[in-house]
Amino acid sequence: MINLRCLYCQTPFTVGRADMLTALITMDEKNQNHHDAHCPRCRRANSISRQRMELFFPNWREAAKQLASSEAAKASAALKTEPLPRSVKSAAAKSAATKKTAASAKPSASKRQRASKPASAKRRRLLQRSQLRSLRPRRPSRLRRPRRSDPFGSNH
Repeated sequence: MINLRCLYCQTPFTVGRADMLTALITMDEKNQNHHDAHCPRCRRANSISRQRMELFFPNWREAAKQLASSEAAKASAALKTEPLPRSVKSAAAKSAATKKTAASAKPSASKRQRASKPASAKRRRLLQRSQLRSLRPRRPSRLRRPRRSDPFGSNH
């Protein structure tokens, strides 16, 4: 676990071991030297060097191997399932058949109209937007002092 302080808002936050392990694995795969840890308060990226992360997690390669082996065991366990009863299979087949017929039916007239709006409707919408822009109050221009003709001032 690394304790960090955001460079922008000075909020202290931590990066856990799991986050550090995934960051180190991705940095190793992509041959990167830094990782961006995002501040929980301002959401800005704070750069952490690879050396610093390896200093706080020295045996990360062994942990990565253990993580990969545990994920492989979980995947093989997920593949071993019991067969479904016939009643469940028939119900699933019926629901799939009804979904296919519903998908193959033509969409209603209102949906077809929404799919392709005529060009005149698009023009009308753009025109309304431009009219709304013209009705918005303009920002006041910055008040500037008039420039002096003498750049060094009159007390020269």
